[in-house]
Amino acid sequence: MVTEFKFPDVGEGIIEGEIVKWRVRVGEKIKEDHILVDVETDKAVVELPSPTEGVIINLHFKEGDVINVGEVLLTIGTEEEFGRKKDKGTVVGVLEEAEEPAVKKAPSKVLATPAVKKIAKDLSIDLSKVKGTGPGGRITKEDLQKFRKESSDIREADDSHGPIKRVPLRGIRKAIAKHMAFQQHDSANVTHIDEADVTELMEIREKEKSIMTKKGKNLTFLPFVIKAVVIGLKEYPVLNSTLDMENGEIIIKNYYNIGIAVDTDDGLMVPVIKNADKKNILTLADSLSRIADDARSRKIALKDLKGSTFTITNIGGYGGIFATPIINYPEAAILATGRIQEKPVAIDGEIKIRKVLPLSLTFDHRLMDGATVAKFLKTVSTHLEDPGLLLVELQ
Repeated sequence: MVTEFKFPDVGEGIIEGEIVKWRVRVGEKIKEDHILVDVETDKAVVELPSPTEGVIINLHFKEGDVINVGEVLLTIGTEEEFGRKKDKGTVVGVLEEAEEPAVKKAPSKVLATPAVKKIAKDLSIDLSKVKGTGPGGRITKEDLQKFRKESSDIREADDSHGPIKRVPLRGIRKAIAKHMAFQQHDSANVTHIDEADVTELMEIREKEKSIMTKKGKNLTFLPFVIKAVVIGLKEYPVLNSTLDMENGEIIIKNYYNIGIAVDTDDGLMVPVIKNADKKNILTLADSLSRIADDARSRKIALKDLKGSTFTITNIGGYGGIFATPIINYPEAAILATGRIQEKPVAIDGEIKIRKVLPLSLTFDHRLMDGATVAKFLKTVSTHLEDPGLLLVELQ
């Protein structure tokens, strides 16, 4: 029996993906749950397992191809079916011989100077794939430059003002472009800014941080922000909602899944801390470290990128102060935390130097008014300024 394996609907509105790497080849015998292919969506790189055992008969796409949900990626059948299709010449894909030939050929020696080898290593270039033009076939720096230019998708050109580069818009960056443009077009974004005096909070955090470091854990200020935000969302639930325009309803979420914007080499990703209201400061810190590491290494599971109800983005780590963050659709709001600064603050008629956290909240004005947002941020600030309200969570 021939099985056509189609790109499945993985949820979250994902309609297409890009084939990153085939894990199988035509003619290969596989077991059920064998990983067939890595596909990059706008959320993550997803490993797709086989629903059955058998032999790979056809691969219908190449690495780098963009495929839509429902399209047939490959065909699996029995050895007899593979043999019949091979005889008829209807096998599609790269047919490889056995992995272990009886006699292995010695690898050819690569001729290159140590300097060229270092450049190749820094640029992640496989020298065995580079054709050398130097004496005796030696690989030169010019050969590396030519190889890199020819193997790159970046095209150099000229416009009326000077030289330019054309870089393909693909993968996560392409998805981000679509997502951001849609959000800006489909909502009424407004940004409200405020500040919180976090002097006491930073003192407590430094004390707890030293204890956590000895335990091999990392404690940033973000877990405290998440706790304060959840308290604010419970008090002003419209910020934890989505708008259903088709049915004319505001959907209030009674669960609190906090998305955390993470900057990766491939673009912005938003992994999610599920049920943040049920976690204390320490478990939130563990969750933050795990999802951030998984996102940056592209090992994050798709389930950890779904279901956020409110998003926090920390621009302070990159020196930012205030911002106008774009809402993570279909959420109602997003909070940006800026760089904590020492500022003069008037307290009881005296000027004191305090540590101040900038807060920028973008909200969908269709769902709420500025007064509601101001009160929400006041609640968040109050809990950050009086860490005693959060300390009970440090157990």
